[in-house]
Formats: sequence, structure tokens, C-alpha cells
Amino acid sequence: MRKQYDFSGAKRGPVIKVPRGKTRITIRLDDDVLGWFRAQVDAAGGGSYQSLINDALKSFIEGQREPLEKIVRRIVREELRRGREPKRKTAA
Repeated sequence: MRKQYDFSGAKRGPVIKVPRGKTRITIRLDDDVLGWFRAQVDAAGGGSYQSLINDALKSFIEGQREPLEKIVRRIVREELRRGREPKRKTAA
């Protein structure tokens, strides 16, 4: 059976090259999380659940880029607004 195969021109390595800017990793996700992403892809009529996970992670990271000063200013404004609101009387 070995005589049937000719690997003299074969190259070592992955069959499909990984695109630039991508890294192959192993990650463990909860079954329900993975199921949700797969269900989203199925509902959309197909696609890649891995790309959907990647997009969700990118979106989260972009939301975290708000500078600390801006976060503090927003929180202070919210707290000041709460201080201006009239206090409600509670029924005794």
C-alpha cells in the first residue's frame, strides 16, 4: 500500500495558511456560549461562528478604550444630576 503514495514533493506544515494578523490558538469556552454563537450563525443562514466570536471580542475591546478621564467625568456628572433631583418622600 505504501508504494501507492508518493510524498517526495510534499511540504510539511498546515494545508491552509493562516492569514496575516491571525493567530491560531486553543481556547476553552462554555458549551452554552459556543452554542449561542453557533445558533446566531445558523439563524443568519450561515457563516463562521469563529468570526462572530472575534467580532464580539473586538467590539468589547473598542468599548473599553474610553479614556479614564472621560469615564470619571461621566460618572461625576451622573452623580451631580442625581444630587439635584428632588428627594421622594416615602410612605410611612
